[in-house]
Amino acid sequence: MKLQRLLSLIRQAVDQYEMIEEGDHIAIGISGGKDSLTLLWGLAHLQKFYPKHFSLSAITVDMGIDTMNLCQEIQVPYEIVPTEIGKILFDIRKETNPCSLCAKLRKGALNNKALEMGCNKIAYAHHKDDLIETAMMSLLYEGRFYAFSPVTHLDRTDLTVIRPLMFVSEADVKGFRNKY
Repeated sequence: MKLQRLLSLIRQAVDQYEMIEEGDHIAIGISGGKDSLTLLWGLAHLQKFYPKHFSLSAITVDMGIDTMNLCQEIQVPYEIVPTEIGKILFDIRKETNPCSLCAKLRKGALNNKALEMGCNKIAYAHHKDDLIETAMMSLLYEGRFYAFSPVTHLDRTDLTVIRPLMFVSEADVKGFRNKY
């Protein structure tokens, strides 16, 4: 997938669901994987021409992956949040199935750092396939049809979560990664 196509799909989602307002400061959680790096690349390029001015910051909850070079290249401020999540999960709690708790702890660390940096929004790299998978799992395991919202306000933190890749397929993300 070419950058122009990625930007078109991101802009469609951003415009349709009013994800970005003038003056927003958007934190992007960077895991180092294809989804979050595609989102970072896409929003950094959208920022150059989008009619509503916004700023970006990239945040990694330290898992040992280096994404510093990409952030320097596209001139997005980058912070690494050191945590003791691994120690808490495995040494203290001795979790045998840590995925859910790990996700909650990482999101909490990300939210706290975003607030500290003055961000009012956080962009998640959920793409179209994630949305469909979530809806199907909800239907199969919960007996209801549910998927995450394109825009979600978090009352406790006053942050808003946006999902600009929601119209982008995973295949397109992989194609974009391979090209860029």
